[in-house]
Amino acid sequence: MNILVCISNVPDTTSKITFTNDNTAFNPSGVQFIINPYDEIALSKAIDLAQGAGGKVTVINVGEAGTEATIRKALATGADEAVRVDAAPRDAWFVAQQIAAHAEENNYDLILTGSESIDYNGSQVTALVGELLGIPSVSTAKKLDIESGTAVVEREIEGGKEVLEASLPLIVGTAEGVAEPKIPNMRGIMSARTKPLQVVPAKEVAELTKIVHYETPAPRGAVTMVDADDVGKLVDLLHTQARVL
Repeated sequence: MNILVCISNVPDTTSKITFTNDNTAFNPSGVQFIINPYDEIALSKAIDLAQGAGGKVTVINVGEAGTEATIRKALATGADEAVRVDAAPRDAWFVAQQIAAHAEENNYDLILTGSESIDYNGSQVTALVGELLGIPSVSTAKKLDIESGTAVVEREIEGGKEVLEASLPLIVGTAEGVAEPKIPNMRGIMSARTKPLQVVPAKEVAELTKIVHYETPAPRGAVTMVDADDVGKLVDLLHTQARVL
């Protein structure tokens, strides 16, 4: 089984996020970058599937040279080879176009992504790649099994679960439950240094969206204390200030 895993280079959630150029650009200075956690789930599942079927796992990242440490971690975790599309990932449409262009030139049985990235939380790439390639796409998978060229995918829906079947090739966006993220061991870390990492130029893609301004969340306001016996005041505050009633 030939599997492609799409990985994003995202800021660690413990990093302090700031902006530059009058809040029009993200400031990477001092930020610790990691593999998107949902993509780690996808990678772990791909490794398990490949080991069971004697397959190969390729990771692809759309990013500039600074993302190669993240890519090498994916190789250390167990991916066989990697591709870096040499371009800043300006939006989901651009990223999806790059992934689809690479996938079109290679015979992948399965493409796995995270259900979303923790930086922009767009949840768009899975469906976009599926549409560009003309293959089925399933998002927010909680369970994934492959048997005899057919994928069985389980998703959570309101009030229950949904079980879908689809023939390969297929693209799936993974969420918690599909697999447990793997931790690279020393052997994997050493072997990652010599595993192939191909750098390819980006294809031209029309710019459909542009970020014009960033804003940090508003600081939390002061806490209003209400006497436990003053229910009327509490109800009034919830109605007039919090506006939840």
